[in-house]
Amino acid sequence: QVQLVESGGGLVQAGGSLRVSCATSGRTFSRYTMGWFRQTPEKEREFVAAIGWIGGSASYAESVKGRFTVSKDNAKKTVYLQMNSLKPDDTAVYYCAAGMGVPNQPSSYDYWGQGTQVTVSS
Repeated sequence: QVQLVESGGGLVQAGGSLRVSCATSGRTFSRYTMGWFRQTPEKEREFVAAIGWIGGSASYAESVKGRFTVSKDNAKKTVYLQMNSLKPDDTAVYYCAAGMGVPNQPSSYDYWGQGTQVTVSS
């Protein structure tokens, strides 16, 4: 059974930092791209960042570039999203996903986690 399990969400003040994790299990994602997306009730699911298991090349949405960093630990089969200088606009449910294709397109991803809430207070 394929599983992506996010953790590490929570409440943080504006300007603070938070790291969310995505633990993978059930299959090998070595040829996949791991993506982070976020969603609020008012917006469609939005691309945040992505990283390839092989090579580790990363890409970011313009809105988070310079503040967020995506990384991976191959041995732990876990992907991380380090979020710094958080803003209230970053408040959302954050999802990790695994897939192949265009990294910033939700339709490229075959597997999704259940999401973790990140709330940034002003």
